[in-house]
Amino acid sequence: HVQLVESGGGSVQAGGSLRLSCAYSGYYSRYCMGWFRQAPGKEREGVAVFYTATRRPYYIEAVKGRFTISRDAAGNTLHLEMNSLKPEDTAVYYCAADNKCGGPWYAQKTFNYWGQGTQVTVSS
Repeated sequence: HVQLVESGGGSVQAGGSLRLSCAYSGYYSRYCMGWFRQAPGKEREGVAVFYTATRRPYYIEAVKGRFTISRDAAGNTLHLEMNSLKPEDTAVYYCAADNKCGGPWYAQKTFNYWGQGTQVTVSS
């Protein structure tokens, strides 16, 4: 059984930084892990993904150069380092994982396991 628990959200001013973490448990031989976000009144969107098979990350255009997805050496925690934050980054951020990763990385339907979400608020 896979469990994901996010932490690290909070409130910052524009230009600030936050680091989100996702502690996960449960065994699967190959998987993808990612971060999604959902702003009020908007659809949940994929932000970044990390494929353990290729160790390759992908990002949406809006966060390229500002956000970095990574996994710790022990392999138990996924991080999202967010720099130069903007008010439009305000959203609930969710950690997601899947052991097949058969669909587009930015699509919710690709992921079967989700965390509870953590709020990120960026003020101008």
